[in-house]
Amino acid sequence: MALFSVSRYMGDEATAIDKNQKELTASEILEKIKSEAKQRKAERESKSKKAIENDNTTTNNKLSKEVSDVEDISSGSRKKKKKRRTENETTEVDETSSKKKKKKKHKSDENGEEMQQKTENAMDEEENLLDESAVDLKGKEEVDVGDDTDVMDGEKKFPVLGNFQQKVVQKVNRVLPDWLANPNVITADLKSTTLPVGKMTGLDPDLVVQLQENNISHFFPVQMQVIPMLLDTLSVGGMVGKAGYWPSDICVSAPTGSGKTLAFVLPIIQALKGRVHRQVCALVVLPVKDLAVQVFKVFQTYIKGSDLKVGLLTGQKAFKLEQQTLVRRSLRGYQSLVDIIIATPGRLVDHINQTPGFDLSGLRFLVIDEADKMMELVKQDWLVRVENAVYKSTRPQPEILTAQSCLKPRIPLQKLLFSATLSQNPENLQQLNLFLPKLFTSLVKPASSVCEDATGQSADTEENQGEFVGKYTTPQGLSEYFVECTAATKPLIILHYLHNLMFTNVLCFVNSVESAHRLYHLIRLMGGKEVREFSSGLQTNRRKRILKEFSKGQIDIIICTDAMARGMDIDNVKFVISYDQTHNIKTYIHRVGRTARAGKVGTAITLLQNKEFYHFKKMTREAGKSRIKEQKVSEESLEPIVPAFKKALEEVPQILKVSNLMTRVGLQRDSDTQGKAARES
Repeated sequence: MALFSVSRYMGDEATAIDKNQKELTASEILEKIKSEAKQRKAERESKSKKAIENDNTTTNNKLSKEVSDVEDISSGSRKKKKKRRTENETTEVDETSSKKKKKKKHKSDENGEEMQQKTENAMDEEENLLDESAVDLKGKEEVDVGDDTDVMDGEKKFPVLGNFQQKVVQKVNRVLPDWLANPNVITADLKSTTLPVGKMTGLDPDLVVQLQENNISHFFPVQMQVIPMLLDTLSVGGMVGKAGYWPSDICVSAPTGSGKTLAFVLPIIQALKGRVHRQVCALVVLPVKDLAVQVFKVFQTYIKGSDLKVGLLTGQKAFKLEQQTLVRRSLRGYQSLVDIIIATPGRLVDHINQTPGFDLSGLRFLVIDEADKMMELVKQDWLVRVENAVYKSTRPQPEILTAQSCLKPRIPLQKLLFSATLSQNPENLQQLNLFLPKLFTSLVKPASSVCEDATGQSADTEENQGEFVGKYTTPQGLSEYFVECTAATKPLIILHYLHNLMFTNVLCFVNSVESAHRLYHLIRLMGGKEVREFSSGLQTNRRKRILKEFSKGQIDIIICTDAMARGMDIDNVKFVISYDQTHNIKTYIHRVGRTARAGKVGTAITLLQNKEFYHFKKMTREAGKSRIKEQKVSEESLEPIVPAFKKALEEVPQILKVSNLMTRVGLQRDSDTQGKAARES
């Protein structure tokens, strides 16, 4: 074998060697060939190692390049790139394999079968290394794709081009008429800002005496501003304007219990005391019967000692009886029997259309109490009917003041609007056809933050103009709370207040007559407390009797609907509880305004379910009220009354069934009789 290799290796060179080196023996030649073969073998091994190192370096560079490519590729094209890279790698591996095979073939021809075998082994190892590199590349790609998402998520946001900075958005003030934007602001503090009745400039001494006889010693802020202004327009007589000018209409928005009623009662009585001919000179329109009766009683109190007459038109009497109190027919025609009329809008329109001789052509004052509610009724055309009745005769309507119009004296029709929740919406106020109106509104901010003058008027109205729009004020002595509860625990909380905390003089408001009836029976069955229900379904005499008993302290709690919420002046109310939450901020203001009246203190509590919190907070915040605190009622405090409550709750359905049956057959019984009949059954 060795001789065969020597002869194959030498080939043509053997002849030259024989000629030039004849002296060399065969053994020496064999040793030389072996040494040269070893040297070539070492060279091939070193070249093979270098080739492997170069291939590894190339693979690493490709991996780095692929990683960078993956980082630049968007998430939508990663799969395509990955597939393309795999195909490229396969092609490169195939090309490398073919090159190595050619190289192997060339070397096997040159170096012999032994070196050929070693080269094939090296190529197998290199192919295995490439396969492992390809597998590593796949794993690296899968890891890099996941890591790429983190990199993308962790990238910084795009920088904003240019020198841009976020600016503070300035609040845009509402554009209002001047009389709305710059009102006369009245403080809500009824304790520190008062005026003795004897120091009111221009007020009739007889009225001062009557005020003192009724235990009124001081005027409140709203009276301190409105009464002098009205008296100033009457300085030259009640039936003409000052110096021939028409007086301005007046709008007053002040808290409940701040004395708005006396603010128009006293000037009207003083203006009409000197009248010669009896005619209807003042008309007071109110939305509900109970409130009309209340204002009627106030007028009756302060007209004592004069020959003024006041008429009441609410539908409590028969229509013919009311006609007889309004006008009388004589030989000279129809004569008015009243100077002042207190009426509800529906009944007033009926008399305008159906009562002969009912004349409003001499009307000097038109008072619209609870004006926000009355504006909702304007669509019923009651105001249009009244104005048509005023100007239907020779009395001209208001017009531009000229020299010609001043030749004849004219009776001005002055409109006076009063409400605790008077709308400052110009569109709504325009329906009332106001003449050069002036607005008096209560203060929304704390009194300590505003500088006031001697009359209680704010001095910084220009700074705060427009801030009061849509906001309402409650009495300063009122403490407001809300209680978180569920529908099932609501009656338990009411019973807890009555039996555990011993609440008395309580008004509890619900949203419907049915709810009032049910809660009334539940509290009555528990015993120990005097309870009544008050709603529009009761007869007038029954309602009067309930209010009278409550004022005397004979009733602990009245379950009532919103029929009692607006304008009612009820004595000795200490607590107002809203059993059912109202969705109207105006209704809420009037509910809580039944207590803390005329400078007294009171407490208002609203029971709220979890779903009602958001609307209640939003409603009160938009109205400028942020002082409502939460009151906690623990479950442990309710446990002692649970057994009696469950027993009473079982009896309520039977009582309601009997009550409904009596209603169907037309039996007229009060609630106490119905409850007794249910127990007997």
